[in-house]
Amino acid sequence: MSNLNIAVVGIPGKWSTDVLAAAVEARLGRCLVVDMSTVELRLDEGRVLTPGGEDLCTYDGIIIKKIAPNYSPAALDRLEVLRIPESRGVRIFSPPEHILRLVDRLACTVTLTSNEIPIPPTRVTESIDHTLQAINDFGSVVLKPLYSTKARGMAVLDSREGETALREQLQTFHQSNPHIYVQRRIPSLERDMGLAFLGGEFLGAYARVSGKSAWNTTIRAGGKYHRCKPSNEIVRLAQRAQAPFGLDFTTVDIAETSEGPVVFEVSAFGGFRGVLEGAGIDAAAAYADYAIAQLQNS
Repeated sequence: MSNLNIAVVGIPGKWSTDVLAAAVEARLGRCLVVDMSTVELRLDEGRVLTPGGEDLCTYDGIIIKKIAPNYSPAALDRLEVLRIPESRGVRIFSPPEHILRLVDRLACTVTLTSNEIPIPPTRVTESIDHTLQAINDFGSVVLKPLYSTKARGMAVLDSREGETALREQLQTFHQSNPHIYVQRRIPSLERDMGLAFLGGEFLGAYARVSGKSAWNTTIRAGGKYHRCKPSNEIVRLAQRAQAPFGLDFTTVDIAETSEGPVVFEVSAFGGFRGVLEGAGIDAAAAYADYAIAQLQNS
């Protein structure tokens, strides 16, 4: 046991939040789970209070497992709240400012491209005409909301549908997505990989294999986790991809294509289930050990 106080920010009742909190509690004898929708920021007092009256600014560490059920601009505001405990000396895993660059898909993509990480051909525009040109250039594309996970809100379009049909679909998409993020679709994508990193070091990898009728490999769309052993080249690429973000725990999504490997994204929070089911690694336990060691050695 230790005198350390560590809170887990997440969604109470969700598996990943619960297993991480359980891992922390097993090591420290206690763990506060915090739903950010319930906290109160008192800037005049320099406190961040939970419904039970706990002040997060008095904790030794806070591990952010999930900031909101879904990515949205509101999630950015919740991260800003956590900058107050951080400014009071609380160690946050991962730092809020680092996560901020990943909740927005465009911010992640720009950082990857600026660091010469290969991604699928991508264009971002506010113009439907420019988007139509991209579809004609790429042939088959995926439209991606800037704030989404697990392929939510994404749409697959093909140049063979014709301009009239495409324009109608784009107008609908554009209503809720002022910036249109359009990416060339990788044909026959039946498998991609997730590579997990803890403290910047490679932890393990897993594959996602798509369901029979799905265009993507997400578990939400019927995909399944499988074991895999990525090549040294893939591991080095994933390590380079996650490095600029400085996260304590993350996963990097990579697909192998006929033109070489490409990175889809670096996760703001990282996933535990894929590493557990696909690689047999208890990432929640490893993360708890890592956080405790970092605090004890600070």
